[in-house]
Amino acid sequence: MDLLSIIIFLPLAGAVLLLLFPRESERAIRGFSLIVSLAAFIVSLRLLTGFQTSAEMQFVKHIPWIPSLGISYIVGVDGLSLFLVLLVTFLQPITILSAFRAITERVKEFYICMLLLETSMIGAFVALDLFLFYVFWELMLIPMYFLIGIWGGQQRIYATIKFFIYTMVGSLLMLVAILVLVYTYKSQSGVLTFELDKLYWVAMSTRTQWLLFLAFALSFAIKVPMFPFHTWLPDAHVEAPTAGSVILAGILLKMGGYGFLRFAMPLFPDAALRAAPLVAILAIIGIIYGACVAMVQKDVKKLVAYSSVSHLGFVMLGLFVLNTQAVEGAIYQMLNHGLSTGALFLLVGVIYERRHTRFIEEFGGITKVMPVYAAIFMVVTLSSIGLPPLNGFIGEFLILIGIFKAKAVYAALAATGVVLGAIYMLWMYQRVFFGEVKHAVNRTLRDLTPREVIVFAPVIALIFFMGVYPNPLISRMEPAVKKFVTEVRAGRGDYMQITRFAEQAGGKWMPAVLEVDPEHPDEETAALVEKETELE
Repeated sequence: MDLLSIIIFLPLAGAVLLLLFPRESERAIRGFSLIVSLAAFIVSLRLLTGFQTSAEMQFVKHIPWIPSLGISYIVGVDGLSLFLVLLVTFLQPITILSAFRAITERVKEFYICMLLLETSMIGAFVALDLFLFYVFWELMLIPMYFLIGIWGGQQRIYATIKFFIYTMVGSLLMLVAILVLVYTYKSQSGVLTFELDKLYWVAMSTRTQWLLFLAFALSFAIKVPMFPFHTWLPDAHVEAPTAGSVILAGILLKMGGYGFLRFAMPLFPDAALRAAPLVAILAIIGIIYGACVAMVQKDVKKLVAYSSVSHLGFVMLGLFVLNTQAVEGAIYQMLNHGLSTGALFLLVGVIYERRHTRFIEEFGGITKVMPVYAAIFMVVTLSSIGLPPLNGFIGEFLILIGIFKAKAVYAALAATGVVLGAIYMLWMYQRVFFGEVKHAVNRTLRDLTPREVIVFAPVIALIFFMGVYPNPLISRMEPAVKKFVTEVRAGRGDYMQITRFAEQAGGKWMPAVLEVDPEHPDEETAALVEKETELE
C-alpha cells in the first residue's frame, strides 16, 4: 500500500479494531487509540522528509474505483495540502490524550468516532477526484454529529442539528455543481470522469461558471465559516466536548479555506476574480464583527469561538487578494489558527474540568494557584494575537503585506482586527488570571498534571518554532502557491477563444506560453495567452 493510503486508512483500521475491545476495558481503549493516532503521525512525517520542493503533486496514487462512472481513487499532496495533513496527524493524538479524564461515558464509541473523523479529514485534504473528495467531505459530518450530540453540553441537540443542517445545505449544492461540471466535460470530450486535473480546464460560459462557483463557494463559506454564514459555529463550539471543539476549530474549519484553494477558485477562476471584492468585504466585516462580539462575551469558550470568525476572516481576505505573500500567509494562518485556537480550547477544557464553569466572572487571580497553567495560557494568548516571535505574527504579517500591495484600504481595515484581537484576548486574560482570588473554591485548584503538561508541550514548541523559523514551511508551499496564483489570475477568457479541446479521449489542457504584462512583471500577474492540448 502507498504511503498516503496508509496514513488515510490507519485510523479507520484502528476504529474497526476497537469494535473488538470489551466495553469495560476503558484504559485499553484509550491507550490503543492513542497508539494508533501516534502511529499515523509518525508515518505522516515521511511526507515531510520525502517531499520535494515543487509545484507538482507528490505521493500520487491512482486506482480505478468505479470505471463505468469515471470514478477513481486518486490521492496526492502538494504545498497547499502537505502541512494541513500534518496538522491533522499532529493534533489528533494530542486531542485523544486530552480526553482521557474528560470522557467517562461511552468511551469506546467516543474513540471510534475520533479515529473515523481522522480518516475523513485526511482523505478530504488529499483527494484528487471530486467524487472521492465528496465522500470524505460528507463522512466528516457523521462522527462530528455524534461527538457533539452525545458528549456535548445541555443544548447539544440544538447545536448538532444546526451544524448538520448548515453543512448539508452547502454540501448538496456542491454535489449538484460537481455533477454539472462532470457532465459538461463529458459533453465536450466524450469522457466521463471526476478527475480534478482534467476538470480544471472545462470550457464553460460565464453564467455557468458563476453558478457553479457560487454553489462551491457557499459550501466552503459555511465551513470556514464566513460572515454571515457563521451562526452555527458558536453553538457547536460551546456545546461540543473539549476534544470536539479542538478538532472543529483546529482542522474542520480549515476545510473551507482549503476548498477555496483546491476547488472553487482554480475550477472557476473568472468567477473567483469577479467575486474577490465581495469576498474581501465580507471577510473584513467578519474580522471586525467577530472581534467585537468576542469582546463582550462572558463565557471564555464562546469568546474563543467568535475569535475564530475574526481570524479566519484574515484567511479568506488573504486568499482572494491573490498574490503570493497573501496566499502563503493565509495557509500559514490556517496552521497557526489550528495550533493556537486548538490550544485555547484545550486550556478552557482544563479549567472547566476543575470548576465546571467557563464564565469569566467566576475566576480571578488564577495565576497565584495555577502558575504553570497561567504561563502556558499566556503563551497561547500571545500567539493568538500575533505577537513576535510566535507563529501568529508570521501569518498575519504576510497577509497584511499581500493585502497592502493589492489595496491599502483593505489592509487598514483588516489591521483593526489585530488591535481588537489584542484587546479582547488580553482583557480576558487579565480578568481570569490577575487580581485577587475572588472565590474560595479557586484557592484549591490543582495546577496542570504531568499528563496535561505533555498535552501542551508539543503545541508550545511548535508555536515557537513556526514563529522563529518559518522557512521550512514557506519554502515547501511557495511553488504550489505561485502556480495557484498564476493559474487563477490567468482565468479562462484568454484561451477559450483560441484553443480547441482534445480530440483524443483523456486529453487535458496544459499551459504552453505565458506572456508577462510589462507594467506588472511579477509572476503573479502573468497572463495565459495560449494553451495547447497534451494527449495521453
